Amino acid sequence: MGIAQSPQLITAAPVPPTSARRELRVGGLTPLTTVDYPGELAAVVFCQGCPWRCRYCHNGHLLPPRAAELIPWAQVRAFLEARRGLLDAVVFSGGEPTLQPALGAAMTQARALGFKVGLHSSGAYPARIEALLPLLDWVGLDIKALPEHYPAITGVPGSGERAWASLRLLLAAGVPLQVRTTLMPGQDGPAQLATLPERLAALGVREHRIQSCRTGHTLDPTLAAESARVL
Repeated sequence: MGIAQSPQLITAAPVPPTSARRELRVGGLTPLTTVDYPGELAAVVFCQGCPWRCRYCHNGHLLPPRAAELIPWAQVRAFLEARRGLLDAVVFSGGEPTLQPALGAAMTQARALGFKVGLHSSGAYPARIEALLPLLDWVGLDIKALPEHYPAITGVPGSGERAWASLRLLLAAGVPLQVRTTLMPGQDGPAQLATLPERLAALGVREHRIQSCRTGHTLDPTLAAESARVL
């Protein structure tokens, strides 16, 4: 998802099923980053689970909603308490953070510790993003393509409509927003490169970051061959 650095696992431990239902399921933690929340020193909490299976995903271990080894939220919170005054923000990434009902409570706790709250999201759950709006200081939203091209990337019908609905919600709310697009081989032709930025600008997107697809370690290993053929 997005441009978040790959998660660094910090003392992962088995989490009892009852605890997993109540608390955020954390698959990784980056203690310090300068690139995942523009202009801020941040920690990145990688949330376990994602409803989509994007072919170019490079955090495949975060896709299952459950994992045998997770970082307990209490340990993440203790880490954040120790970083007050040293870090500016906490970014919730994934996976897809809005998959988890416990996300709002975790964000509330991060704000109570004095941190700004950032979100990296694919926009898979517009209604959940709408409910989180009062807690968000900044959002990095993946817009992968025009809506009609999403199923070829995510493998999920209707995924494009949901992502673009989330985009419209965030724009209407005025939340500071960066839109990111990863150029997947086969979806990176001149027509797409011209049309997508035009559509985003017409909606009011001011910051659109386009990034190349890293094909060395992806969910779909055939992307490397497709990329080589294009080159």
